[in-house]
Amino acid sequence: MADDGHRSYCPINLSLEIFGDRWTLLVLRDMMFANKRHFREFLQSDELIATNVLADRLKLLVEQGIVTRADDPTHKQKAVYSLTEKGIALLPIIVQIGAWSSRYVPAAKKLDRRARAVIRELQEGGPALWTRAMAELRERHLGAAARTPA
Repeated sequence: MADDGHRSYCPINLSLEIFGDRWTLLVLRDMMFANKRHFREFLQSDELIATNVLADRLKLLVEQGIVTRADDPTHKQKAVYSLTEKGIALLPIIVQIGAWSSRYVPAAKKLDRRARAVIRELQEGGPALWTRAMAELRERHLGAAARTPA
């Protein structure tokens, strides 16, 4: 192991050290496609993430600069989580993971009609649709006008 805690400097390994577990990707999925922004909203996902695991993953995502955490102006004890540009840039990767699964994982055939349609739309829309979806995420999470970063 390297002195700085990384197992190796392979780009795939370095990425997996950040978002290589199933829970982190599911939190990102829920932020991107279900507009979940509050702790309790994440707990309502079908996968039933444990509160301690969710807290750990949100903390990791904040530490890595993929998500920000801010006080919710509507409730003193709530926080709002938002994707950063770094997090939004993961959208095409998550779309491709979903596309791969829908093609090669037999259980994916059990997806409800709406989920299948969303995955198919994102797959078929390709980079042009991903760019629009990322612009919408920027507007929702960063408050920025929908634009492609320089």
